Amino acid sequence: MSAESVFPQLEALLPHVQKPIQYVGGELNSTVKPWESCDVRWALMYPDAYEVGLPNQGVMILYEVLNEREGVLAERTYSVWPDLEELMREHKVPQFTVDSHRPVGAFDVFGLSFSTELGYTNMLTALDLAGIPLESRDRTVDHPIVLAGGHAAFNPEPIADFIDCAVIGDGEQAVLDMTEIIRAWKAEGRPGGREEVLFRLAKTGNVYVPRFYDVEYLPDGRIGRVVPNKSGVPWRVSKHTVMDLDEWPYPKQPLVPLAETVHERMSVEIFRGCTRGCRFCQAGMITRPVRERSITGIGDMVDKGLKATGFEEVGLLSLSSADHSEIGDIAKGLADRYEEDKIGLSLPSTRVDAFNVDLANELTRNGRRSGLTFAPEGGSERMRKVINKMVSEEDLIRTVSTAYGNGWRQVKLYFMCGLPTETDEDVLQIGDMAVKVIAEGRKVSGQNDIRCTVSIGGFVPKPHTPFQWAPQLSAEETDARLEKLRDKIRGDKKYGRSIGFRYHDGKPGIVEGLLSRGDRRVGAVIRAVYEDGGRFDGWREHFSYDRWMACAEKTLPDFGVDVDWYTTRERTYEEVLPWDHLDSGLDKDWLWEDWQDALDETEVEDCRWTPCFDCGVCPQMDTHIQVGPTGKKLLPLTVVK
Repeated sequence: MSAESVFPQLEALLPHVQKPIQYVGGELNSTVKPWESCDVRWALMYPDAYEVGLPNQGVMILYEVLNEREGVLAERTYSVWPDLEELMREHKVPQFTVDSHRPVGAFDVFGLSFSTELGYTNMLTALDLAGIPLESRDRTVDHPIVLAGGHAAFNPEPIADFIDCAVIGDGEQAVLDMTEIIRAWKAEGRPGGREEVLFRLAKTGNVYVPRFYDVEYLPDGRIGRVVPNKSGVPWRVSKHTVMDLDEWPYPKQPLVPLAETVHERMSVEIFRGCTRGCRFCQAGMITRPVRERSITGIGDMVDKGLKATGFEEVGLLSLSSADHSEIGDIAKGLADRYEEDKIGLSLPSTRVDAFNVDLANELTRNGRRSGLTFAPEGGSERMRKVINKMVSEEDLIRTVSTAYGNGWRQVKLYFMCGLPTETDEDVLQIGDMAVKVIAEGRKVSGQNDIRCTVSIGGFVPKPHTPFQWAPQLSAEETDARLEKLRDKIRGDKKYGRSIGFRYHDGKPGIVEGLLSRGDRRVGAVIRAVYEDGGRFDGWREHFSYDRWMACAEKTLPDFGVDVDWYTTRERTYEEVLPWDHLDSGLDKDWLWEDWQDALDETEVEDCRWTPCFDCGVCPQMDTHIQVGPTGKKLLPLTVVK
């Protein structure tokens, strides 16, 4: 395929679409390298709209890591809205990169980062627009290698027919290792074609190539075993773990969007991994062990990033940022350094037991004081023991009391509905908690303009977590439970008007559950949904539960299974799970024991500060926990005259 820019054809279509600015490229800090000077070329995609995809840290990091390498280029592509898709098909304009508008089909690798399974139909749209056959078996040596990464790639089986390979874990070193294998294969004249380069990737043990594995099924629909079908391919594929984040200070030159995006800030990942042990949390389980970036490394990244972008806010990102061993010094040091420039700081939702007013005041010193977000997750004390979220109601009331007493007026509480062993009463206690929060806020502040927003998401069991065996609550039961809670809150004459109530109905969660714990047979459903017009399933206005269920009813009976079989069915210890041959480092027996502890309502401590619980990650992955404190201070930068 020609690598010529398709912008002349695209430009004529842009006046006829919404938000044409998202397709033109040229962002500050974007990179365009000469095509001919590079021998390995990557097209990177976050399979969602530009406004969601551009701020994605994973894609931004890999984009920079690859472009720093001599002889390698990386460009970005995002999902096009249905209005442009229709025009592109009509005028035969292929899926293009935003950096130089080259056809995605001309690249060596088409890498997609999935943070959610609801992006799968967008992948098929992009493949089709790029002229790449949807199924890997139909591709030739001239088509790109289609690679999946990101958290959802820890179970790539539902998309096994559509991808050529998957990488699980951290991508920085992984993409460089893959690049050298592809470079060598191309330099040799591409011997053995597509099969050979995929085999070279697979035999490293760090790249999963589904075509080299056969799945055998039992008469009742369960998996019998997953076995390699080619000599030299490992039985299990291991995740990548980057140690010493200070050696990977990316992104150094964050992209500044042209159009409005979901996050308008410069972000720094202050640590990776989490061992709090929340049993529902896939991200915490699969990113172990904890690896902190040093306080000086963070300061250096913030300094360079702000100079490169001009942003007025810095996001300190991780799964639980207030747990960084030097978070107080980091927040104070950055607030001191950028006091004159009025650079604001932000953390993702703060753990109830990690919040303190000093930290909160430092974070808001230079920026606006917005609401605080806490995530108790479970409505009752019993549920928080089940999910290992060790936060008592007293902890929460004490924390919000401190916040309201120090001038905050809004608190947002995040919960989940449909957790294992949950009852209606557990969920109704969410309303009781919200009332206590409002009452306490009015008492300590002496004000009546106190607000508490309750936000509830449906629980979806995820692979590589203790809840991977758990049954999922049906959409109907989820909706009924949430309706009772809504009625309870609205019926409270004294406090109800001060409580905001936001919730997602149970239907998207069932589709996500089908995809998250699905196997290769679910690929037929994904393709049927795509062919029926399914796009942007993560967007409420585009998602169609009826379409997914109709396509599942059309395809799954051929395999003797149905949606309930994948979602509301509890698994047993003996069952082979679709992802068992993908090694996240977590010992399966440890996960099962933790699942039994959940059923017994037994809590487990965080191994950062207690003896090891033998989850298996450190010895199996040859890694270790890296936490401070370093004892260093983040001194304000001084101007050298």
